[in-house]
Amino acid sequence: MHLRVLLTTLACAAVLSLAGPARAQDATESPPSEPGVSSFDPAFPGQTRAPAVQTQTPYQVTEVASGFNYPWAVAFLPDRRMLVTEKPTGKLFIVTPQGVKSAPVAGLPPVDGREQGGLLDVEVDPDFATNSLIYWTYYEPRENGNGLAVGRGKLKDGPQPRIEALRIIFRMKPTLDSLWHAGGRLVFAPDGTLFVTLGERSILTGRVQARQLNSHFGKIVRIHTDGTVPANNPFVNNPAARPEIYSRGHRNVLAAALDGQGRLWEVEMGPLGGDELNLVEPGKDYGWPTIGYGKEYSGAPIHESSQGPGMEQPVYYWDPVISPSGLTIYSGNLFPEWRGNFFIGGLSSHALVRLVLRNDRVVGEERLKPAGNNRVRDVVQGPEGALYLLTDAPNGRLLKVTPRPTPPL
Repeated sequence: MHLRVLLTTLACAAVLSLAGPARAQDATESPPSEPGVSSFDPAFPGQTRAPAVQTQTPYQVTEVASGFNYPWAVAFLPDRRMLVTEKPTGKLFIVTPQGVKSAPVAGLPPVDGREQGGLLDVEVDPDFATNSLIYWTYYEPRENGNGLAVGRGKLKDGPQPRIEALRIIFRMKPTLDSLWHAGGRLVFAPDGTLFVTLGERSILTGRVQARQLNSHFGKIVRIHTDGTVPANNPFVNNPAARPEIYSRGHRNVLAAALDGQGRLWEVEMGPLGGDELNLVEPGKDYGWPTIGYGKEYSGAPIHESSQGPGMEQPVYYWDPVISPSGLTIYSGNLFPEWRGNFFIGGLSSHALVRLVLRNDRVVGEERLKPAGNNRVRDVVQGPEGALYLLTDAPNGRLLKVTPRPTPPL
């Protein structure tokens, strides 16, 4: 395994706050140089521990709003207001660009908010201006357990915003009594269909189903916005398969986004030493739990090999892990040097992880610290080209990253 060259940088980013005093923070942090835990060598050069890079554009961080109870996702409405979810409480808020929060949106279904459960992602319909539809994922309480579900409804604005015409368009099956690894990110495809990322529920009963086509566990599924199945899904003609399945063999996918070519990328929570970046293609098998680079968190081995016939290799993996949650592929104009770069929220890594890719291979990695030493749960690009982050905390914050103004001469 290649060792990373330790890069020492001087921090220069200023943190500005709309609600409190300015605080200085480190702008960058090199990727780790400590030994990893994997027993396997990378399948190709650069598959892990890419060379460190450093952002050259000075940036500033503004606190837009705070006081969220473990927020999970942020999405933009056409008028630049934002939707923000709270994981354990099941609450959804509308937040203005100035940080004013609405009353909780009424009419959402109840959630199982224990452990990793609750209200998770939220997305706005591409035709929201005409149909007012939004979509969200959540742990749905069920008899004998729970499962991830996708809700859809019309957002009615006003002093007491609410959801009308509620409809559940997807339910993870089978039901399992687990509080972990249900996935939950939503991504609209260029053709208007909807990707839903799912986990394998962590416990062994679920894990063994990650590559099985008769289960939603460990899959990415693709549906129409009314919940029906696209006719060109890869397994739609297989009577033994659940027709929603788009790809399989995933562990727990909490980060996904489209690139400039309309291709789906995902970053999934792996075991110890095994977080992965994958380019998702229809019908492909990404190998979990048969192959991989990590170990159990106890240190016990999981895999006999990191490669296997008919199973895909990750484009990149992290050892040590970053605990990824949230992904955006930058396409804005505020940071020209970031165009095409991947930005991933890091939980255990307490960082915003930046990847530079060339020809679908990672050629550089940077650990940014716009949220200080806090866990970053989500990262999205705003309509003006700023990056917006959510910190994972009982007093979670919504932060905005923009270039630092040039001082006047």
